Amino acid sequence: MKNLWNPQEAAQCKDDLALRVYSSRLLGRDRTLVLHGGGNTSVKIRQPNVFGEQEDILLIKGSGCDLESITPAGFAPCRLAHLLRLSRLETLSDLQMVNELRASMTDPAAPMPSVEAILHALLPARFVDHTHADALLALMNAPGGQDRVVEIYGNSVVVIPYVMPGFKLARVCAERFPKLAGPGTLGIVLMNHGLFTFGETAKTSYDRMIELVTRAEEYLAQHQAWNVHIPAAAQPPPPVMRREIAALRREISVAAGAPMILQTRSDAVCLAFARRPDVGELSQRGAATPDHVTRTKRVPLVGRDVPAFRDAYARYFEKHAAGRPLTMLDPAPRVILDRDLGLCAAGRTAREAGIAGDIYRQTIDIILRAEALGGWQALAEQHMFDMEYWDLQQAKLRRALKPLMFTGETALVTGAASGIGKACVQSFLDRGAAVVGLDLNPAIVRLHERPDYCGFVCDLTDPAQVVGALEQAVRCFGGLDMLVLNAGIFPKGCPIAQMTDETWRKVMSINLDANLALMRECHPLLKLAPNGGRVAVIGSKNVPAPGPGAAAYSASKAAMNQLARVAALEWGPDGIRINSVHPNQVFDTGLWTPEVLESRARHYGLTVEQYKTNNVLRTEIKSADVAALAAEMCGPLFAKTTGAQVPVDGGNERVI
Repeated sequence: MKNLWNPQEAAQCKDDLALRVYSSRLLGRDRTLVLHGGGNTSVKIRQPNVFGEQEDILLIKGSGCDLESITPAGFAPCRLAHLLRLSRLETLSDLQMVNELRASMTDPAAPMPSVEAILHALLPARFVDHTHADALLALMNAPGGQDRVVEIYGNSVVVIPYVMPGFKLARVCAERFPKLAGPGTLGIVLMNHGLFTFGETAKTSYDRMIELVTRAEEYLAQHQAWNVHIPAAAQPPPPVMRREIAALRREISVAAGAPMILQTRSDAVCLAFARRPDVGELSQRGAATPDHVTRTKRVPLVGRDVPAFRDAYARYFEKHAAGRPLTMLDPAPRVILDRDLGLCAAGRTAREAGIAGDIYRQTIDIILRAEALGGWQALAEQHMFDMEYWDLQQAKLRRALKPLMFTGETALVTGAASGIGKACVQSFLDRGAAVVGLDLNPAIVRLHERPDYCGFVCDLTDPAQVVGALEQAVRCFGGLDMLVLNAGIFPKGCPIAQMTDETWRKVMSINLDANLALMRECHPLLKLAPNGGRVAVIGSKNVPAPGPGAAAYSASKAAMNQLARVAALEWGPDGIRINSVHPNQVFDTGLWTPEVLESRARHYGLTVEQYKTNNVLRTEIKSADVAALAAEMCGPLFAKTTGAQVPVDGGNERVI
């Protein structure tokens, strides 16, 4: 393992907290050490309290913070004396412990301390680092795991058998560590959990972490269990699977009781693992560490028979509940292994699905290394159950923020790189949806850098590109719930007597034909939407009130309007509703340059501002106004409406 410590960078750190942030980020950069908020770090400092007295404080990573990007504000300040008193208690429930951790904080606005704060407090060193190193997890989950750990480290670490995280673990460490630690102790190995290192300086603690993990990697390499070769899948994945993926996502959503995002990973490693003859048994042995259970669920499902999984999960729950008054909040799987799809990961949001997928993809490496050492084995099922239905985990779920309007759903927006389309993307993101944007403009790809957005360059008049984009979209998020038909062109004004066939065909091809083809391809996906499919058509004032010189545009929009009305009739029985928004003169789009605005205003004898508000309400219509209405039409407010046409134009006398 490469040591990333840079003396020049470290020299820029002015105090212990700055060094704590620096070395924490070094750990967070290596995904074989920590992943998506895993692991934690701390530093002990002295600072004056409100009475001017010096007080010992433990600054520990706050719950929900990520080591890779943590800042000073991500560390929770706790009174060290209070934590040490807690470590000497005989019993303390985990919920009581959380309350005591909160009470120990000197800043109530800081994030909640890690549940391992007491363990960090009792270790006699200023800096403490904790990771879930892949190499160690592979060793721990192989036959004779503890013996292997002792063989590698000898007396340089204290080995603690697996104990549930929280107060019980802190209590065991408080009892055993002083008895077992010596002058040469560099860290603590928590079986099936992770590694702690510590030191009086940030560099010492970090160096020890790298050294101990490197020893584990070298041991695996010596036993041909580090660079494990995975044979390539004999057959490539089927090129078209969007309907099957959407159907699987629907079943998972039914099991979860809410719409879910489903991400598909069909790389060579995932496919090869999913196609192993023993994957049905191998994948059911458990998680690499119980810390991963709450992110990936207890057992990955092999294949696409989700109802069968639900029955198996219910039996598993009944077996391990032991009469406790627990509620199975969500029996749906988070990880699915399928020989055609590879690895599928589900979550209420794209971020959650991505985390589950990342964790299980890393788990595959750990499993294969443990197999090479003699056989992958995880903790007993009861430990897994206890972790998933841990009081703290259940409390966390109950405290979860109320989902947004479109949480777990996906919207596809055409013409999304600018203007109304770009505003629609933002409007749906703001309401919790994952969004796919299509546009000819390459800027669509990087319109947003976030896990709930994917942008694809696509010519909607090319059927092959449309099919390819839909396939990618479904593999990104699992299906399609909402379609916003926005893409279109407005040609230069031209009277009918001078209209060329080429102009007419081009406008019809983009504004009408392309939408027809896209609707046809999207229909099977919208039909599988857990809450019913929805289509929002960005129409035009020209539908009810056409103007001279806009024959091709007006006719194409009117035809599109009629197409939407027919689709509303035909698709209603499938639970798909279609409604249209008719904007007029949206001035914050690329079409309306300052020169064009000034020219049109002069033509009507108005100032630019008067021209922009030339409607009954004397208000300007912006892209965000149109986008907001399009989004609301896909929401519960319009749940019983289809075939509607709603103007957003400030009131146009010709329309009224």
